[in-house]
Amino acid sequence: MAILEIVLEGDPRLRQKATKIKTVDGALRRLAADMRETMLAAPGVGLAAPQVGVTRRMIVVHLPAGYAEEGDPEIDWTLINPEIVRAQGREVDQEGCLSIPGWVGDVARADRITVKGMDLDGKGVRIKAEGWAARVLQHEIDHLDGILYVDRLEPDTTLRRVSDLVDEDALEDADDEDRPEPMVDNSAAHRSDETAA
Repeated sequence: MAILEIVLEGDPRLRQKATKIKTVDGALRRLAADMRETMLAAPGVGLAAPQVGVTRRMIVVHLPAGYAEEGDPEIDWTLINPEIVRAQGREVDQEGCLSIPGWVGDVARADRITVKGMDLDGKGVRIKAEGWAARVLQHEIDHLDGILYVDRLEPDTTLRRVSDLVDEDALEDADDEDRPEPMVDNSAAHRSDETAA
């Protein structure tokens, strides 16, 4: 296994629609293993093949035990040609991306989804997910269609630096006038320049 280079926003491969995978072979399994190792080392909870420069329809997801609530089971999925076949509900929450390091923003996603695809044995699978697991799946499947989370930011949302969030937590007890102003930026071109740095 190897740690692969994660491509950053601005790389045209992130905006291409990934091609459907027709054959599951040893090379694809090695790519999946490398993607998983890369995701965990980053660290992250999901990674799509286009994020490592491979425009094929495969994602890996790993959520540790207790990821949202105590008692949540560990999730470890590798999905080939994943497709959302059902989506319900709506929830706005914060998202970040390994291809846009250091930034987060608010994105609306379906709260409950059903995804179909294949596993690494070429067998059909169907996954029902909700909450954070559903959000991660939707985020990664978007990558397969050339969509980044910044394309789905809530209107008038604030794209924030992760370091600013840490500062905000440190200032939790400070007066409002002492708090730093969050960065508001809905310009895709401007975001591209800053987030690729």
